[in-house]
Amino acid sequence: MMPLLRWLARRPLWFLHACGAVLGWLAYALSPSYRARLRENAARAGVSVAERRASVAEAGRMVAELPRLWLRPRGRAIEDPVRWEGETLLERLLDERRGLVLLTPHMGSFEVAAQAYAERYGARQPMTVLYRPARKPWLRTLEETARARPALATAPATLPGVRQMLRALKRGETLGLLPDQVPPEGQGVWAPFFGRPAYTMTLAARLVRQTGAAIAVAWCERLPRGRGYVVRVLPLAEGLSAPPAGGAAGGTAGDEADAAVINRALEAVIRQRPAQYLWGYARYKPPRAYT
Repeated sequence: MMPLLRWLARRPLWFLHACGAVLGWLAYALSPSYRARLRENAARAGVSVAERRASVAEAGRMVAELPRLWLRPRGRAIEDPVRWEGETLLERLLDERRGLVLLTPHMGSFEVAAQAYAERYGARQPMTVLYRPARKPWLRTLEETARARPALATAPATLPGVRQMLRALKRGETLGLLPDQVPPEGQGVWAPFFGRPAYTMTLAARLVRQTGAAIAVAWCERLPRGRGYVVRVLPLAEGLSAPPAGGAAGGTAGDEADAAVINRALEAVIRQRPAQYLWGYARYKPPRAYT
């Protein structure tokens, strides 16, 4: 597998995206459960048939671009153009030096978003990203080594990983979270997402309440024909709940309201480019047991 991935890593982005579109349709054709889930989730969100079909190819492109991103030498910058929108907001939040939580949905090139941030802003304010370790050992090793870059640390979705993120925020650094990832049982609440209850993480809002960090949404659009990417940073349209009296962040106070606020913010972003959201992701599945 690794020789193939290394070969792909040397191919141009347009070639990878062309192969990825084919890969996306193969996965759609060969997996009835994936096909049904993608259709159901997209229909629930009011996504048109044309955009739903486009999302099939975009999901494949996301996978196909990973070797080029992950396997380049550690000291080498992203080799494809990355443009930023919302820099004024991002720089203002960084200037406050109180820590920053960036929420990035399963949309577009979310792997590029973190590495692009580290390259542009990491020297000023390093980033730690939360990830769920892959089950296959070879893929888990690849993820851990490929994602860790200068000014970009990784934290597993475990109790030690949460402590690592908390320490990073207290140092005034930046966290990257996938807020539409289904957390383990006991680590989330049920909140509406496109009209259906979805088990939603409480971690992001609790970290903000506990540390006083800023929060924003960031997502990376994949441009057509291999022309690169655009990273967009947006504010939350609604504020999160205030910490309980005494400054504590524990308990469930505000969890349901905050999860709903975050889900509404994600919905607004997803509606901008619905074809680039991973509608095949099992967003509405029950949480797994916490281990």
